[in-house]
Amino acid sequence: MLDHLIRAATVVDGTGAPAYVADVGIRDGRIALIAAPGTVDEEAVTSEDASGLVLTPGFVDPHTHYDAQLFWDPYATPSMNHGVTTVAGGNCGFTLAPLNPARPEDADYTRRMMSKVEGMSLVALEEGAPWNWHSFGEYLDALDGRIAVNAGFMVGHCALRRYVMGPDAVGGQPTPEQLAEMLGLFHDAMDAGAWGLSTTQSSTHSDGDGKPVASRHAGPEELLALSRAVAEHEGTQLEAIVAGCLGQFSDAEIDLFVGMTVAAGRPLNWNVLTIDASVPERVPRQLIAGERARLSGGRIVALTMPILTPMNMSLGTFCALNLIPGWGGILGLPVPERIGQLRDPAVREELLRRADSKEAGVFRRLADFGRYVIGDTYSKENEGLSGRVVKDIAAERGQDSFQCLVDICANDELRTVLWPMPTDNDPASWELRRQTWQHEDVLLGGSDAGAHLDRMCGAPYTTRFIGDCLRGRKLVGLEEAVKMLTDDPARLFGLRERGRVHEGWHADLVLFDPARIEAGPATLVHDLPGDSPRLDAKAIGIVSVRVNGVETIRDDQVTGAVPGKVLRSGRDTRTVSTK
Repeated sequence: MLDHLIRAATVVDGTGAPAYVADVGIRDGRIALIAAPGTVDEEAVTSEDASGLVLTPGFVDPHTHYDAQLFWDPYATPSMNHGVTTVAGGNCGFTLAPLNPARPEDADYTRRMMSKVEGMSLVALEEGAPWNWHSFGEYLDALDGRIAVNAGFMVGHCALRRYVMGPDAVGGQPTPEQLAEMLGLFHDAMDAGAWGLSTTQSSTHSDGDGKPVASRHAGPEELLALSRAVAEHEGTQLEAIVAGCLGQFSDAEIDLFVGMTVAAGRPLNWNVLTIDASVPERVPRQLIAGERARLSGGRIVALTMPILTPMNMSLGTFCALNLIPGWGGILGLPVPERIGQLRDPAVREELLRRADSKEAGVFRRLADFGRYVIGDTYSKENEGLSGRVVKDIAAERGQDSFQCLVDICANDELRTVLWPMPTDNDPASWELRRQTWQHEDVLLGGSDAGAHLDRMCGAPYTTRFIGDCLRGRKLVGLEEAVKMLTDDPARLFGLRERGRVHEGWHADLVLFDPARIEAGPATLVHDLPGDSPRLDAKAIGIVSVRVNGVETIRDDQVTGAVPGKVLRSGRDTRTVSTK
């Protein structure tokens, strides 16, 4: 007997093949049969008519930070609402394990680092996770059997360094004995099922003390030694971030990436490729890394988002503006001093100069303050400004845009929410995206879901992209769009029997209405531990999501089932060759 029968669905199987209508039967967490409509004789415990609906594999998000959230939110919302059934976590060099049992204070350091560098609520981290592990395997065990999505995790380089070197991990270099201990710890993690190594050398990544995170102090020899360790384990990967990911790679950064993927004999993915027609040289430069890797026997894959993800800003709290060179010192001052500095015309002039300089890289797009939209306001002086564009208000007041924005924010003691309008929403940029998506070294993803919770909401990229493909720009067809969200990332990570609607494969499935599928606007909700805020977005047109055959979402509501699995390297992933 079947557990469930989906009748007369339009199946888009994830391979890119043309859609077809079929009945799909599920038994014991697997796709038991795919048959012509009306030809299934076997009885089913439950069934549904899916006429007019599309059935696809569950979406695979290759870059998330759900490492902590899964403890208080096993449903990985809102990603699962938007059809994501498998998430890759432990990215950018940051994980919650391993933790050295001899230094219980390391857990506090890790929480403060994650709060600063990934925008997670410190209260939620403190109250929402049990912190009852030391080894990476114990961390995976703590999640096993209690999550609704499938989840796999890289090992964060910062955690490895901190475990072995303690506070010296920031600023120090490991002795040969310490490097050997780090490698042993890393091997133990991969033996327990870690997917491989994640690391960062990005200049934007600082810990809770404002210092460069531990992995930023690692030299090439250390990174190559860890990469060689990856080669000894089945089904493993590399993920890395360098400063050039946000702008353009230096030759040294490309050499480092190539050396790492060749040493590991595994793909290396990085996040995120920003595509903007006004900077036409960026994409070719970034993709040179993949070309050089192939010549040396490696593989480098760029992640890029198929949608524009709005990110709000504030002059009162840490945000992307703090990452502009020269801005962090001013925006880190106590609020009264910060307001005083921002009201100084000479200070504003210098800030604008730095924001528009070449060294600002991708953050230069934030420097056009006339394009900002005023969000929530908190003072009588700012009543009626919410939803208005700064350049229009500035024109009315006879001010330049930055001065106008500062005055508005000062009225709210810098609490004003700001929404910068994207500068790369033009037809030329979208055409460049369409072309770039076809490149063999480019993969859709990079949501950062689980991070920057009150600043951005990248999780709905799946539904928004498919809706755009069906009813919007139509840059790619439905079959190709589904493949880009399912089979392509599944094959990059070597997921065993996931990513396609195929008999015998795991029944990770999404059923949606093609006439309605879309993502609602991002809205601020207070549903984290400690009543902390985050941005959420409704999934429109998603009828059902199944993970390992069990329904986890019905009409954008979680069912309460937790059928997800912690996906462990080797057992649940196979080695993806770079040859």
